[in-house]
Amino acid sequence: MMQRIITPDNSVTFHNLHFDEAYHSKSGAKEEAVKKFAEPCQIAGFAKKGNIRILDICFGLGYNSAAAIDAALAVNSHCKIEVVGLEIDEEILYEILNMPDSFACYPLIKETIKNNYNYTKDNLHITLILGDAVQTIKQIKGEFDAVLLDPFSPKKCPQLWTKEFFDDIYSRMKPNSRLATYSCARVVRDNLKNAGFQIFDGPKLWRRGPSTIAVKK
Repeated sequence: MMQRIITPDNSVTFHNLHFDEAYHSKSGAKEEAVKKFAEPCQIAGFAKKGNIRILDICFGLGYNSAAAIDAALAVNSHCKIEVVGLEIDEEILYEILNMPDSFACYPLIKETIKNNYNYTKDNLHITLILGDAVQTIKQIKGEFDAVLLDPFSPKKCPQLWTKEFFDDIYSRMKPNSRLATYSCARVVRDNLKNAGFQIFDGPKLWRRGPSTIAVKK
C-alpha cells in the first residue's frame, strides 16, 4: 500500500498507493513539517506562555507533531505540551517505529506507538486516536492553541475539507488560536471562512501557491 521515498532534505516519507499521493512534500518532508506547520502555527510563541495544546489531524508519520514539540521545547524546556493526534491508518503509524530520528523528540513519538498510542512523562503528553477524523474529532474535549491539518488533498479526501468538519475544528479552538495546512485550494479557503476563520497566506516552499493559515478570533 505504500512506497518509501527519500526527500531532498534526506528525510523519509511514503507514497500512499491507495490515495496515489505522498504523505509529505517530495521537496522535503522534515522541512514541510517545520515551515508549513510548526512555524505558521507560532508554536514557539505559545510555548513561551508555559503551556500549549496541539491537535494534529492526520498524524501520519508524526512529523508535524514532532516539529511542533521540538519548537516548543527549544524556547521553553518547562512548557507543558499536550498533543492529540487523529489518524485512520494503523499501517502508517507502525512505520514510525522504523523511521530515522529526524527530530529531537522523535524517539518519544516512537514510544507513543509502542505504548498503545499514549505517552506521558514530565511535561509532555501525547495521545493518538485511531479512526475516521470526521467522527473521532467529536470525542475530543477542551480547546487547542494550534491545529495541524494535513489530510490528503481535497480531490482525494474531500470529507476532511468540508465546512462541517471545519465547524467541528473551530469549536475546539481557543480564541486567537491558529490552524495551518498546506492547501490553498479555493474550496478549502471558502469553507474555512464560512466556518468563521480569518485566512492568511502561509509559505510557498517549492509550490506555485502559498499554504494557508487560519486564525480563530
